[in-house]
Formats: sequence, structure tokens, C-alpha cells
Amino acid sequence: MAEHGHRITAAIACHVARAGGTVDELTRLLLHPEHEGGRHARHIALRSGQTRALDYIRRVWDSASAAVGSTRSLESRHDSYEVLAALRDRIETTPWRGERGRTALRVLRAHLNFAEIAGGPLHHASERQTAEEAGISRTTLRAVYETVLKPRGWLRRLRVGHGREGSTWYLNDSSSGRHGMPASPSRSRTTQYPPDLALEEWPTPETATTADIDSTVIGRLMGHDAFAHHGLGSSALMVIGALHLRSGQTVDDLVGSSSVSRATAYRTLRRLALHGLVRQTDQTWTLMPHALEGIGLPTHAPGTTPDGPLAQGWDAVAHCYGTAGVAARRRALHVAERAAYREALERLAEHRSKAVVIVHGGRQVLVPAPRADEIPASWHSPDGSVLDPVTGRPAADWRVATDGRLILITATDQRSYDELAAAHAEALSEWESVA
Repeated sequence: MAEHGHRITAAIACHVARAGGTVDELTRLLLHPEHEGGRHARHIALRSGQTRALDYIRRVWDSASAAVGSTRSLESRHDSYEVLAALRDRIETTPWRGERGRTALRVLRAHLNFAEIAGGPLHHASERQTAEEAGISRTTLRAVYETVLKPRGWLRRLRVGHGREGSTWYLNDSSSGRHGMPASPSRSRTTQYPPDLALEEWPTPETATTADIDSTVIGRLMGHDAFAHHGLGSSALMVIGALHLRSGQTVDDLVGSSSVSRATAYRTLRRLALHGLVRQTDQTWTLMPHALEGIGLPTHAPGTTPDGPLAQGWDAVAHCYGTAGVAARRRALHVAERAAYREALERLAEHRSKAVVIVHGGRQVLVPAPRADEIPASWHSPDGSVLDPVTGRPAADWRVATDGRLILITATDQRSYDELAAAHAEALSEWESVA
């Protein structure tokens, strides 16, 4: 209850700060006896004194003022798209080094796709949905969440999903969360640990501090089987994204623009050239004219969209690496997991128990077992009491609740059944008003 009250107080403080109010106005608002939102502050004043409550309100006000001053209020859909466009530019110019960094880019691009559909940084997405969009497993997805995206401030999970609802996420610029990361211990600076523990890599002099890729192409291709773990991989996505944005780059240019090492760049270019996706002219590399439409083969069929030939060509690459069908198997697994999870939730909601099977008329009949807190209808009395099945008279210490459950009122109880019911109704009304 204290944590809930603090969240309510902080939300009110943010609203007052955003409306241009002062700490004195917030204090009068919270300490007003008829204001439900100030119950937590008034409880502190009653328990610890007025001075302690005023100090608490001032601390909450300072935090709220700092939060409101460092954020931007999105008042229209146009403002939301401006924020998403700036975030996309930030993602495309951030170096994503190492295999884990490139995987983090795929996950972040998947969330950006969901945010663009939702129309703002606030969006809903489940782990399975994100894993299918990014073309990775849920295990890898969770590792990237905990080690890269959430510690660096790219993503915030506001609410964990339950049932048919996915988790609530908020996309954010990592510039605010990067400086708030905990400092690495001194032993991390030895030769046994890389300086960047999240990405598990050592920075090299050849790696630039900024990147230059087209994340839209990456977001379009990353879910295909050709870019699975044992296929072309995430490094090919980075190289294709860099070459699509700026054609005619040397290996040295790609090392900086795609955030891959020199050895990875050479290896990836050889693989792409083997499938006719890129070509080399002197020291520069470019994408083939129809690389994203048909793996280097021009399409002569009239009226075709890039999606048709693209899927056929990438399927051939996936068959070449033995990764064909990975996405379909992952989706089938997720469908089965969702069905099992929802069935378990339904059983839990209905409080199902093991049924008794009897044979009647030559066929099996399921007879559900009675619940321990339910009583037969013959025991009910019009005044809410319980009839003794032996004597047929009302039992003095038993009552039937409104949901049909049995309640025992003993001599040690300080309140009667009617008083308990009234207290429960009052508590429920207070909770709903606060919520």
C-alpha cells in the first residue's frame, strides 16, 4: 500500500509540474483532507509529523520536476512520429558491435516496427511476437533485453503481459540511460574481461564511433530464414543495410558504417557475392541492381511487387544454408505455447479440479468434484444463514456469502458477518477510488 500510495503521489506531482504549478500548490493539494490522492502524504504526516511529510513532498516534487524537464510531451500524432523518426536516426547511427549488439539491433528494430504501428513510443508486444519479428529465439531475446537494451535505456517495460495481453513497452533514446549505467568493477578492466561486458567484445581501433545503416531494410529482412543463426546471420543484415544506404563502399568504409570487424566484413562480402547479392569493382562493393528483389536476378514479370520475388530468392539462400523452415517451426511452437498457456489460465480462473469418471448406460460420464467452499442449495436459508442438514435448523456460527461460499463466524471474531461485509464494501470502494 505504501508503494501504491507513493506512485499515486508521484503521478500527481508530475501532473502539477507539467501544468506549471509550484511545490506549495502541490502541498496544499496533497494535504487537503478531501483529496483522495493525498492520502499517502497525510498518512505520513499523521504517523511521523508534519515536517517529515513536507520533506517527503519536496523530494517527490524535485524528482517530478526533473522528470518533466527532461521529457517531451507528445500532444499529437505528428509529434509522436517526429520522436520515432529521431529515434530511428539514433538507432541507425549507433554502432552495434559484436554478435550480441547486432542481435540487439534486430530486437530494437522489431519494437520500432510495433511502435510505428501503434503511433507512438508506447506500444504493446509479447516476447513471442517480438522473437518472431526479429527472427531469433526467446532465450536470445531475453538475454538481449537484460544485458543490452534495458540497461542502456533503449527499452522500458512498464507492465508485464498477462493472458491475451502483451507487455507494455516504451521506446526511449539511450542517451539518457547510458550515463545511468552502473560502473564496472575494477577487476573488469583486467585482461580476463572485455571492457564492454554487455556486448562481450573488445573495441578495436578500426571500429568507428558512429554507424550509417538503413534499418528499414534490416527490419524487412531480419525475420527471414536466410538470416537465422546458422545462415547469413546478423552481420549480413548490417552490410546490406549499409550498402543499401550508400553504395560503392570499400571494406574500410563498411567496417565503420556497419560496425563489423574487418575479418567479418570480408567473410560476409564473400558470402553475399557467392549468392549474387553484391559485386566488387576495384576496391569498392555495391549491391546488385535487383539484389533485394530476386537475389541478383532481374524480374521481368509485369506488375510484381518486391515481396514476391524477394521471398523466393531468400528461400533459396535459406535452403542453401539448411535454415529453411526455422521461422515456421518457431511460429508453430509459439502457437502451441500460447494455447497451453491460455488453457492453464482458464483452468486457474475456473478453479477446475479432477473430475470423477463413472460408467452409465455403457458410456463414460464426467462428474466434476465439488469444491470445498461450496455447499448444496438445500443448505441455504433465505436470511443468509446455513441450515443444519441433520436438524434442519439454522446454524448459529455459519453464514453463506454472496458468491455461495461458506463462512464460519466464531466467538473470537470481533465483528459480525454484517460488519465484515460492510467493511469489505467500504475497502473495495476506497480501492476503486484510489485506482
